[in-house]
Amino acid sequence: MIYFDNAATSYPKPDVVYDEIDRVMRSCGNPGRGSHKMAIESGKYILDARQEICQLFNIKNPMRVIFTLNTTDSLNIALKGFLKSGDHVITSSMEHNSMIRPLMALKDNQGVDLTIVDCDPMGNIDIEDIRKAIKSNTKLIAMIHASNVTGTLLPIREIGRIAREMGIYFLVDAAQTAGNYPIDVEKDNIDMLAFPGHKSLFGPQGTGGLYIRDTIKLKTIKEGGTGSNSEKIYQPGMMPDMLESGTPNTPGIAGLKEGVKFIRNVGIENIRQHEKELTERFIEGVEEIPNIILYGNKDPEKQVGVVSVNIKDIDSGEVSYILDKVYDIATRSGLHCSSLAHKTLGTLKRGTVRFGIGYFNTKDEIDIATKALYTIAKQTL
Repeated sequence: MIYFDNAATSYPKPDVVYDEIDRVMRSCGNPGRGSHKMAIESGKYILDARQEICQLFNIKNPMRVIFTLNTTDSLNIALKGFLKSGDHVITSSMEHNSMIRPLMALKDNQGVDLTIVDCDPMGNIDIEDIRKAIKSNTKLIAMIHASNVTGTLLPIREIGRIAREMGIYFLVDAAQTAGNYPIDVEKDNIDMLAFPGHKSLFGPQGTGGLYIRDTIKLKTIKEGGTGSNSEKIYQPGMMPDMLESGTPNTPGIAGLKEGVKFIRNVGIENIRQHEKELTERFIEGVEEIPNIILYGNKDPEKQVGVVSVNIKDIDSGEVSYILDKVYDIATRSGLHCSSLAHKTLGTLKRGTVRFGIGYFNTKDEIDIATKALYTIAKQTL
Protein backbone atom coordinates (compact mmCIF):
# COMPACT_ATOMS: atom_id res chain seq x y z
CA MET A 1 0.00 0.00 0.00
CA ILE A 2 1.04 3.60 -0.69
CA TYR A 3 0.20 5.45 2.50
CA PHE A 4 -0.93 9.09 2.28
CA ASP A 5 -2.86 9.33 5.56
CA ASN A 6 -0.01 10.73 7.65
CA ALA A 7 -2.16 13.69 8.71
CA ALA A 8 -4.24 11.19 10.70
CA THR A 9 -1.39 9.02 11.97
CA SER A 10 2.09 8.39 10.59
CA TYR A 11 3.06 5.14 8.93
CA PRO A 12 5.48 3.50 8.94
CA LYS A 13 7.38 4.34 12.10
CA PRO A 14 11.16 4.16 12.30
CA ASP A 15 12.27 0.63 13.21
CA VAL A 16 13.79 1.91 16.45
CA VAL A 17 10.30 2.88 17.62
CA TYR A 18 8.89 -0.62 17.12
CA ASP A 19 11.95 -2.18 18.72
CA GLU A 20 11.83 0.06 21.80
CA ILE A 21 8.12 -0.49 22.40
CA ASP A 22 8.61 -4.24 22.25
CA ARG A 23 11.68 -4.16 24.49
CA VAL A 24 10.08 -1.95 27.14
CA MET A 25 6.79 -3.85 27.01
CA ARG A 26 8.69 -7.01 27.95
CA SER A 27 10.58 -5.42 30.84
CA CYS A 28 8.76 -2.40 32.27
CA GLY A 29 7.37 -1.93 35.75
CA ASN A 30 5.11 0.85 37.00
CA PRO A 31 7.07 4.15 36.96
CA GLY A 32 7.03 6.10 40.20
CA ARG A 33 5.08 3.36 41.97
CA GLY A 34 7.85 1.16 43.30
CA SER A 35 11.47 1.09 44.45
CA HIS A 36 12.49 -2.06 42.58
CA LYS A 37 14.71 -1.84 39.54
CA MET A 38 11.96 -2.41 36.96
CA ALA A 39 9.92 0.51 38.30
CA ILE A 40 13.00 2.74 38.53
CA GLU A 41 14.03 1.88 34.98
CA SER A 42 10.51 2.64 33.74
CA GLY A 43 10.66 6.04 35.42
CA LYS A 44 13.88 6.71 33.53
CA TYR A 45 12.15 6.04 30.19
CA ILE A 46 9.55 8.68 31.07
CA LEU A 47 12.14 11.24 32.13
CA ASP A 48 14.28 10.59 29.04
CA ALA A 49 11.24 11.16 26.85
CA ARG A 50 10.51 14.50 28.55
CA GLN A 51 14.08 15.60 27.98
CA GLU A 52 14.02 14.61 24.30
CA ILE A 53 10.84 16.62 23.79
CA CYS A 54 12.40 19.60 25.56
CA GLN A 55 15.36 19.46 23.19
CA LEU A 56 13.06 19.40 20.17
CA PHE A 57 10.88 22.36 21.22
CA ASN A 58 13.45 24.38 23.23
CA ILE A 59 11.66 23.83 26.53
CA LYS A 60 13.83 24.70 29.52
CA ASN A 61 12.22 22.59 32.25
CA PRO A 62 11.21 18.96 31.51
CA MET A 63 8.84 19.01 34.49
CA ARG A 64 6.64 21.41 32.52
CA VAL A 65 5.86 18.69 29.96
CA ILE A 66 3.04 16.29 30.76
CA PHE A 67 2.16 13.16 28.82
CA THR A 68 -1.38 12.71 27.54
CA LEU A 69 -3.34 10.38 25.29
CA ASN A 70 -3.30 12.64 22.21
CA THR A 71 -3.71 16.28 21.15
CA THR A 72 -7.42 16.24 21.99
CA ASP A 73 -6.60 15.21 25.55
CA SER A 74 -3.93 17.92 25.76
CA LEU A 75 -6.25 20.66 24.51
CA ASN A 76 -9.00 19.69 26.93
CA ILE A 77 -6.55 19.77 29.83
CA ALA A 78 -5.24 23.19 28.72
CA LEU A 79 -8.55 24.87 27.92
CA LYS A 80 -10.64 23.50 30.78
CA GLY A 81 -7.82 23.90 33.25
CA PHE A 82 -7.10 27.51 32.29
CA LEU A 83 -10.33 29.28 31.33
CA LYS A 84 -13.05 30.33 33.75
CA SER A 85 -16.38 32.13 33.53
CA GLY A 86 -16.02 35.63 32.09
CA ASP A 87 -12.71 34.95 30.38
CA HIS A 88 -12.45 35.79 26.67
CA VAL A 89 -10.64 33.49 24.24
CA ILE A 90 -9.79 34.07 20.58
CA THR A 91 -9.54 31.24 18.07
CA SER A 92 -9.72 30.81 14.27
CA SER A 93 -12.17 29.41 11.73
CA MET A 94 -9.65 26.73 10.69
CA GLU A 95 -9.67 24.84 13.98
CA HIS A 96 -10.00 21.10 14.41
CA ASN A 97 -12.92 19.87 16.49
CA SER A 98 -10.45 19.00 19.25
CA MET A 99 -10.11 22.76 19.79
CA ILE A 100 -13.53 24.12 18.91
CA ARG A 101 -15.66 21.51 20.71
CA PRO A 102 -14.16 22.06 24.19
CA LEU A 103 -14.33 25.82 23.56
CA MET A 104 -18.01 25.57 22.68
CA ALA A 105 -18.62 23.47 25.80
CA LEU A 106 -16.88 26.12 27.91
CA LYS A 107 -18.91 28.84 26.22
CA ASP A 108 -22.25 27.11 26.77
CA ASN A 109 -21.64 25.58 30.19
CA GLN A 110 -19.24 27.93 31.96
CA GLY A 111 -19.83 31.36 30.43
CA VAL A 112 -16.52 31.67 28.59
CA ASP A 113 -16.60 34.44 25.97
CA LEU A 114 -15.47 33.17 22.55
CA THR A 115 -14.45 34.98 19.36
CA ILE A 116 -13.80 32.99 16.18
CA VAL A 117 -11.67 35.00 13.74
CA ASP A 118 -12.50 34.21 10.12
CA CYS A 119 -9.76 33.01 7.80
CA ASP A 120 -9.80 33.48 4.04
CA PRO A 121 -10.90 30.68 1.65
CA MET A 122 -7.33 29.36 1.49
CA GLY A 123 -7.11 29.11 5.28
CA ASN A 124 -4.91 32.17 5.90
CA ILE A 125 -5.51 34.50 8.83
CA ASP A 126 -4.95 38.25 9.02
CA ILE A 127 -3.11 38.95 12.27
CA GLU A 128 -4.70 42.40 12.39
CA ASP A 129 -8.07 40.69 12.73
CA ILE A 130 -6.69 38.94 15.80
CA ARG A 131 -5.52 42.25 17.24
CA LYS A 132 -8.97 43.79 16.61
CA ALA A 133 -10.65 40.88 18.41
CA ILE A 134 -8.79 41.50 21.68
CA LYS A 135 -10.95 42.70 24.58
CA SER A 136 -10.19 43.84 28.11
CA ASN A 137 -11.07 40.35 29.39
CA THR A 138 -9.09 38.41 26.74
CA LYS A 139 -7.08 35.75 28.59
CA LEU A 140 -6.09 33.35 25.83
CA ILE A 141 -5.42 33.06 22.10
CA ALA A 142 -5.82 29.41 21.10
CA MET A 143 -5.02 28.41 17.53
CA ILE A 144 -3.95 25.60 15.28
CA HIS A 145 -0.45 25.86 13.81
CA ALA A 146 -1.28 24.20 10.48
CA SER A 147 -4.66 23.19 9.11
CA ASN A 148 -5.34 19.47 8.99
CA VAL A 149 -7.47 20.08 5.87
CA THR A 150 -5.29 22.33 3.68
CA GLY A 151 -1.95 22.27 5.49
CA THR A 152 -2.04 26.09 5.64
CA LEU A 153 0.44 27.44 8.18
CA LEU A 154 -0.76 30.14 10.56
CA PRO A 155 1.86 32.75 11.55
CA ILE A 156 2.22 31.60 15.14
CA ARG A 157 5.35 33.61 15.88
CA GLU A 158 3.61 36.85 14.94
CA ILE A 159 0.43 35.84 16.76
CA GLY A 160 2.48 34.92 19.81
CA ARG A 161 4.20 38.30 19.68
CA ILE A 162 0.83 40.06 19.77
CA ALA A 163 -0.23 37.90 22.70
CA ARG A 164 2.97 38.64 24.59
CA GLU A 165 2.67 42.40 23.96
CA MET A 166 -0.89 42.42 25.26
CA GLY A 167 -0.29 40.19 28.30
CA ILE A 168 -2.39 37.36 26.85
CA TYR A 169 -1.47 33.68 27.01
CA PHE A 170 -1.00 31.71 23.78
CA LEU A 171 -1.98 28.07 23.24
CA VAL A 172 -0.87 26.31 20.03
CA ASP A 173 -2.32 23.11 18.58
CA ALA A 174 0.71 21.52 16.89
CA ALA A 175 -1.04 18.36 15.70
CA GLN A 176 0.18 18.82 12.12
CA THR A 177 3.56 20.43 12.80
CA ALA A 178 5.19 18.75 15.79
CA GLY A 179 8.07 16.77 14.30
CA ASN A 180 8.00 18.09 10.73
CA TYR A 181 8.24 21.86 11.22
CA PRO A 182 10.58 23.78 13.57
CA ILE A 183 8.86 24.90 16.79
CA ASP A 184 10.61 26.93 19.47
CA VAL A 185 8.39 27.79 22.43
CA GLU A 186 10.62 30.76 23.33
CA LYS A 187 11.04 32.34 19.91
CA ASP A 188 7.43 31.57 18.98
CA ASN A 189 6.12 33.04 22.27
CA ILE A 190 4.16 29.87 23.06
CA ASP A 191 2.79 29.48 26.58
CA MET A 192 1.09 26.11 26.06
CA LEU A 193 1.88 23.63 23.29
CA ALA A 194 -0.39 20.64 22.60
CA PHE A 195 1.05 17.89 20.42
CA PRO A 196 0.36 14.27 19.39
CA GLY A 197 2.84 11.46 19.67
CA HIS A 198 1.42 9.35 16.85
CA LYS A 199 1.77 11.72 13.90
CA SER A 200 5.03 13.34 12.81
CA LEU A 201 6.78 12.52 16.10
CA PHE A 202 6.58 8.85 14.99
CA GLY A 203 5.31 7.54 18.33
CA PRO A 204 2.44 5.06 18.77
CA GLN A 205 -1.23 5.95 19.03
CA GLY A 206 -2.34 6.78 22.56
CA THR A 207 0.57 9.16 23.17
CA GLY A 208 0.73 12.94 23.22
CA GLY A 209 1.84 15.81 25.38
CA LEU A 210 1.27 19.31 26.68
CA TYR A 211 3.88 21.93 27.51
CA ILE A 212 2.80 24.50 30.11
CA ARG A 213 4.87 27.61 30.83
CA ASP A 214 5.89 27.96 34.48
CA THR A 215 3.78 31.11 34.90
CA ILE A 216 0.61 29.02 34.41
CA LYS A 217 -1.07 26.76 36.96
CA LEU A 218 -3.92 24.79 35.48
CA LYS A 219 -6.90 23.47 37.40
CA THR A 220 -6.96 19.68 37.36
CA ILE A 221 -9.73 17.98 35.41
CA LYS A 222 -8.66 14.54 36.65
CA GLU A 223 -7.34 13.44 40.04
CA GLY A 224 -5.93 10.17 41.31
CA GLY A 225 -2.80 8.20 42.02
CA THR A 226 0.49 9.86 41.12
CA GLY A 227 3.00 7.81 43.12
CA SER A 228 3.85 10.97 45.09
CA ASN A 229 2.47 12.46 48.31
CA SER A 230 0.49 9.26 48.76
CA GLU A 231 -0.18 10.04 52.42
CA LYS A 232 -2.41 12.95 51.38
CA ILE A 233 -5.99 12.68 50.12
CA TYR A 234 -5.66 15.79 47.97
CA GLN A 235 -4.04 15.99 44.56
CA PRO A 236 -0.38 17.09 44.74
CA GLY A 237 0.30 20.59 43.42
CA MET A 238 3.70 19.92 41.89
CA MET A 239 4.33 19.41 38.20
CA PRO A 240 4.09 17.13 36.35
CA ASP A 241 2.41 14.90 38.94
CA MET A 242 -0.67 17.10 39.42
CA LEU A 243 -1.67 16.59 35.77
CA GLU A 244 -0.53 12.98 35.29
CA SER A 245 -2.80 10.86 37.47
CA GLY A 246 -2.84 7.13 36.83
CA THR A 247 -0.37 4.67 35.36
CA PRO A 248 1.23 6.13 32.24
CA ASN A 249 1.65 4.39 28.89
CA THR A 250 5.30 3.56 29.54
CA PRO A 251 5.94 1.45 26.41
CA GLY A 252 4.21 4.06 24.26
CA ILE A 253 6.14 6.94 25.78
CA ALA A 254 9.38 4.99 25.35
CA GLY A 255 8.50 4.53 21.68
CA LEU A 256 7.72 8.23 21.39
CA LYS A 257 11.14 8.97 22.90
CA GLU A 258 12.79 7.00 20.10
CA GLY A 259 10.67 8.76 17.51
CA VAL A 260 11.83 12.15 18.77
CA LYS A 261 15.45 10.97 18.86
CA PHE A 262 15.08 9.81 15.25
CA ILE A 263 13.83 13.29 14.27
CA ARG A 264 16.70 15.00 16.05
CA ASN A 265 19.23 12.67 14.41
CA VAL A 266 17.83 13.23 10.91
CA GLY A 267 17.35 16.95 11.55
CA ILE A 268 13.95 18.61 11.53
CA GLU A 269 15.05 20.99 8.77
CA ASN A 270 15.88 17.98 6.59
CA ILE A 271 12.48 16.44 7.32
CA ARG A 272 10.78 19.72 6.49
CA GLN A 273 12.73 20.05 3.24
CA HIS A 274 11.88 16.50 2.13
CA GLU A 275 8.17 16.94 2.79
CA LYS A 276 8.23 20.36 1.12
CA GLU A 277 9.76 18.89 -2.05
CA LEU A 278 7.18 16.11 -2.15
CA THR A 279 4.33 18.56 -1.52
CA GLU A 280 5.52 20.80 -4.34
CA ARG A 281 5.76 17.80 -6.69
CA PHE A 282 2.24 16.69 -5.76
CA ILE A 283 0.73 20.18 -6.20
CA GLU A 284 2.42 20.64 -9.59
CA GLY A 285 1.18 17.24 -10.74
CA VAL A 286 -2.38 17.79 -9.54
CA GLU A 287 -2.67 21.25 -11.07
CA GLU A 288 -2.30 19.71 -14.55
CA ILE A 289 -5.28 17.38 -14.08
CA PRO A 290 -8.57 18.44 -15.67
CA ASN A 291 -11.66 18.67 -13.43
CA ILE A 292 -9.52 18.75 -10.27
CA ILE A 293 -10.15 21.22 -7.46
CA LEU A 294 -7.13 21.98 -5.30
CA TYR A 295 -7.61 23.75 -1.97
CA GLY A 296 -5.34 25.93 0.17
CA ASN A 297 -2.35 28.09 -0.70
CA LYS A 298 -0.92 25.70 -3.32
CA ASP A 299 2.49 26.81 -2.03
CA PRO A 300 4.75 24.39 -0.09
CA GLU A 301 6.42 27.35 1.64
CA LYS A 302 3.11 28.31 3.23
CA GLN A 303 1.89 24.86 4.23
CA VAL A 304 2.89 21.49 5.56
CA GLY A 305 2.46 18.22 3.66
CA VAL A 306 -1.33 18.18 3.84
CA VAL A 307 -3.20 18.69 0.55
CA SER A 308 -6.94 18.45 -0.10
CA VAL A 309 -8.54 17.93 -3.50
CA ASN A 310 -11.86 17.13 -5.12
CA ILE A 311 -12.71 15.88 -8.60
CA LYS A 312 -15.55 17.76 -10.25
CA ASP A 313 -18.86 16.38 -8.91
CA ILE A 314 -17.58 13.02 -7.65
CA ASP A 315 -18.19 12.40 -3.96
CA SER A 316 -14.94 12.62 -1.98
CA GLY A 317 -15.66 9.27 -0.35
CA GLU A 318 -15.99 7.62 -3.74
CA VAL A 319 -12.65 9.00 -4.92
CA SER A 320 -10.92 7.82 -1.75
CA TYR A 321 -12.58 4.40 -2.13
CA ILE A 322 -11.34 4.05 -5.73
CA LEU A 323 -7.82 5.10 -4.73
CA ASP A 324 -7.83 2.43 -2.04
CA LYS A 325 -9.47 -0.47 -3.86
CA VAL A 326 -8.10 0.05 -7.36
CA TYR A 327 -4.72 1.71 -6.77
CA ASP A 328 -3.89 0.59 -3.21
CA ILE A 329 -3.43 4.22 -2.14
CA ALA A 330 -4.54 5.23 1.36
CA THR A 331 -6.10 8.70 1.74
CA ARG A 332 -8.83 10.18 3.89
CA SER A 333 -12.13 11.60 2.67
CA GLY A 334 -14.89 13.62 4.30
CA LEU A 335 -14.79 16.47 6.80
CA HIS A 336 -11.64 15.47 8.73
CA CYS A 337 -13.19 16.46 12.10
CA SER A 338 -12.94 20.12 11.05
CA SER A 339 -16.38 21.52 10.24
CA LEU A 340 -15.30 25.15 10.73
CA ALA A 341 -12.42 24.72 8.29
CA HIS A 342 -14.69 23.19 5.66
CA LYS A 343 -17.20 25.99 6.12
CA THR A 344 -14.33 28.44 5.54
CA LEU A 345 -13.26 26.59 2.38
CA GLY A 346 -16.82 26.09 1.10
CA THR A 347 -16.58 22.28 1.29
CA LEU A 348 -18.86 21.58 4.25
CA LYS A 349 -21.35 19.56 2.18
CA ARG A 350 -18.91 17.39 0.22
CA GLY A 351 -15.70 17.31 2.25
CA THR A 352 -12.39 16.67 0.50
CA VAL A 353 -9.95 13.92 -0.40
CA ARG A 354 -6.94 14.55 1.81
CA PHE A 355 -3.37 13.50 1.07
CA GLY A 356 -1.16 13.52 4.15
CA ILE A 357 2.44 13.44 2.95
CA GLY A 358 5.07 12.14 5.38
CA TYR A 359 8.80 11.71 5.74
CA PHE A 360 8.77 8.11 4.47
CA ASN A 361 6.89 8.91 1.26
CA THR A 362 8.85 9.05 -2.01
CA LYS A 363 8.75 10.91 -5.32
CA ASP A 364 7.69 7.72 -7.08
CA GLU A 365 4.70 7.40 -4.76
CA ILE A 366 3.74 11.02 -5.47
CA ASP A 367 3.85 10.33 -9.21
CA ILE A 368 1.76 7.17 -8.87
CA ALA A 369 -0.86 9.11 -6.89
CA THR A 370 -1.11 11.96 -9.38
CA LYS A 371 -1.43 9.49 -12.27
CA ALA A 372 -4.23 7.69 -10.41
CA LEU A 373 -6.05 10.98 -9.85
CA TYR A 374 -5.63 11.82 -13.53
CA THR A 375 -7.18 8.50 -14.55
CA ILE A 376 -10.14 8.98 -12.20
CA ALA A 377 -10.65 12.58 -13.30
CA LYS A 378 -10.45 11.64 -16.99
CA GLN A 379 -13.47 9.38 -16.56
CA THR A 380 -15.57 12.46 -15.66
CA LEU A 381 -14.79 14.31 -18.90
